[in-house]
Amino acid sequence: MYLHPLIASVPPDERAAFVQRIELRSCRRNEVVLGADEWTDRIYCVATGLLRVVVQGSEDSGDVTTDFIRPDDFFLSATLTEERYQSGATLIAALPTSLYLIPTVEFRALCNRHPAVTMGLLGMVMKRTTALRRQIRQISSASSERLISRILHELTELAPGSGGGYDKRITQSVIASYSGLSRMQVNKTMRDLERRGLVRRDEHGVYVPPHFASSDFQELPSSEPPAPAPQDDEVGPSFFSELLETPKDGSSKG
Repeated sequence: MYLHPLIASVPPDERAAFVQRIELRSCRRNEVVLGADEWTDRIYCVATGLLRVVVQGSEDSGDVTTDFIRPDDFFLSATLTEERYQSGATLIAALPTSLYLIPTVEFRALCNRHPAVTMGLLGMVMKRTTALRRQIRQISSASSERLISRILHELTELAPGSGGGYDKRITQSVIASYSGLSRMQVNKTMRDLERRGLVRRDEHGVYVPPHFASSDFQELPSSEPPAPAPQDDEVGPSFFSELLETPKDGSSKG
């Protein structure tokens, strides 16, 4: 079990008692963690891996990925006033994932006792809301190439590969679901980016240049070599402080 930055200011004894009430769960890639309309009394916090937040689209569009839950981030009810809530979306493991299932009633009590925890949670929610607004703006206004380029760069932060880039297990179908484009359009655009030397892939991941993170209003250059993959010692430290051991491979129990 890890020490989440959100509860770092909680006194050690109280913090230790709180983490003992948290359940650890490991999920396989593509495993459904929580179904839409399912009732739960837990808050879902990603320890390792990545979750997709999926809603049902039209018959033509199929499922739509509206958000990703990365390590140290939460999926929770819109309000903490109720102990149980009905999920408005399906949670699916985009990669092998380890989760912490936090009882809502315990987390709410912690917020009541420690305003700093409440403010920290509010800051996280505001940051997520800003990111969702940006994603909506990109989908509605950016060209397919610009949109896919930004998403590929975002994936390098959401699902970093072992040697840089992003984890190649994130499929084009997932990218299509998140971008609002067809699988065929994503495939065509990515093939064109590869042909122009802007995207490359190997057995470790998919690599994109830094300028894919540029402003929505900037145009992509016609060609530019991809950025070199960082060495292992360049990878940043973990966001976690370990209290108990967390599974590293994300394999499912049992």
